[in-house]
Amino acid sequence: MAAFVVGAIVAGDRAGLPTVQRFADDWEREDFADMYAQISPEAAKRYPLSEFTDAYGKAQQTATVRAVATGEVSESDSGGTRVATLPVSFDTNAFGRVSGQIRLPLAGDRVAWSPSLVFPGLSPKQRLVRRTRAPERAPILARDGTPLAEGPATARSSPLGAAAQGAAGEVSPPSPEQDQEMTELGFPPGAPTGTSGLELAFNRRLAGRPGGKLVAAGGAKATGPPSVIAASRPVPGTPVHSTIDPGLQRAAAAALGGQYGGVAALDADDGSVLALAGIAFSGPQPPGSTFKVITTTAALDAGLVKLTDEFPIQTSTVVGGREVANAHNESCGGSFAEAFAESCNSVFVPLGPKIGSQRLVGTAERYGFNSPPSLFDDQALKALSPPVSTIPTSIPDDVELGVTAIGQGEVLATPLELASVAQTVANGGVRSPTALVRDRALQPAATPVRVTSPETAATLRGLMVRVVTSGTGIAAALPGIQVAGKTGTAELGPKALEAGASQSGATVEQNVDAWFTGFAPASQPKLVAAAMVVNASGDGGTVAAPIVQQVLAAGLGAG
Repeated sequence: MAAFVVGAIVAGDRAGLPTVQRFADDWEREDFADMYAQISPEAAKRYPLSEFTDAYGKAQQTATVRAVATGEVSESDSGGTRVATLPVSFDTNAFGRVSGQIRLPLAGDRVAWSPSLVFPGLSPKQRLVRRTRAPERAPILARDGTPLAEGPATARSSPLGAAAQGAAGEVSPPSPEQDQEMTELGFPPGAPTGTSGLELAFNRRLAGRPGGKLVAAGGAKATGPPSVIAASRPVPGTPVHSTIDPGLQRAAAAALGGQYGGVAALDADDGSVLALAGIAFSGPQPPGSTFKVITTTAALDAGLVKLTDEFPIQTSTVVGGREVANAHNESCGGSFAEAFAESCNSVFVPLGPKIGSQRLVGTAERYGFNSPPSLFDDQALKALSPPVSTIPTSIPDDVELGVTAIGQGEVLATPLELASVAQTVANGGVRSPTALVRDRALQPAATPVRVTSPETAATLRGLMVRVVTSGTGIAAALPGIQVAGKTGTAELGPKALEAGASQSGATVEQNVDAWFTGFAPASQPKLVAAAMVVNASGDGGTVAAPIVQQVLAAGLGAG
């Protein structure tokens, strides 16, 4: 705020200036209650505090004021009326700096206030009006320049059609909080704004700056056009250049189809996001057995298992006094490599307590759990507020450790997170930031994280290859290209029984989420993809693996 300066105060006709000084200083601080205390009794009788405060609030909102600064006061006598001239300057969002003078009539040592004194350029009974000119909303572009979203806020479109929405997001009527924010910037109330995806994350950048005119309207002698107090030209928004690959984006959206879920595809080398469909980063769900990649990482790093370790073949296991069954009550076991390929719960559940809470949680957090996804800079991340994939920070109970080890319990993840897990394995144990923008200034500040050793990553790669060649993920196989992956089927609870049906003597059918995450070619990874289908019609191997297979095929040119 600018300092308020006055000359030496003398007796007689300058006795009112200390009140004006306080009035001006209060305005800079937006202390409207104390400003009101400096107005004359006659003005206070006519205008209650609520009306006084509302007058300033409406004027500053109309002018999109960010800050007020006042200057040195001078006084004059106009026809026997003492008047203090107050220079005032406003920093505004839509009109830049607007400066002028306000002539404050004095009644004794108080300001003879009226509503036209809230802004320079207003005559008695005039009000401040903003006539907005909307800027051109900037496009969101794919990595090759193809628009993911373009056109005015009222009619965004893309050559990719609806397939682009998973990454670009939507422009629609604002929430009350957004409406207030955008109105303060100069946009008309209710103007469409970014409400999801990149449209929301970079809404301010894409929206541009509105322009138009600030005019003094009305008044007792209003016969001609309103007088213009300030004017500005709208400034178009700035494009956002994303990392999205148009072909993969189409493929991901097509593979997901009408199913409720999400698909994410990443570059295997640098982790950049190549496709996002559905709720790929916005709908965390229990990850099921895809989490066994993390459990295996922790167990291998701690030396708790070797690939050749043998486990009993059984249909269930008991941990902490609770029985946990294998999927479909199947019998499985054998070597650890076989147990991983068959996603054998009876082998993995006991690993949870052996690994322990600190080691299991720590490994998950190195993979990215309990941290926001590194999509872009902190400001855009805060605007979007994407959900975080989570694991409890402490799991002291053996039962909970057991079910966490198989991706149940309180673990939640997104397809983007599970794609990042697979990318870490493909990248020799180093997790890369999952950048979604190519503009250098907008990229995430995150740096690569060493999650596990190259040796453990190589072991995991071999285990994941076996899942696709002879285990639960054979539906992800590609002709001539070796795929590495992991299935997951998360149980959400029993399905509602039909009327008259009985649970007696029968296994209750579960609602499930179907998962698959993987990469290819396994020996020289280029592309990573993960898919999730909520309330799926089948397990991860039959529902999610074919989705990832289609995305990998499209990205690698496999027929």
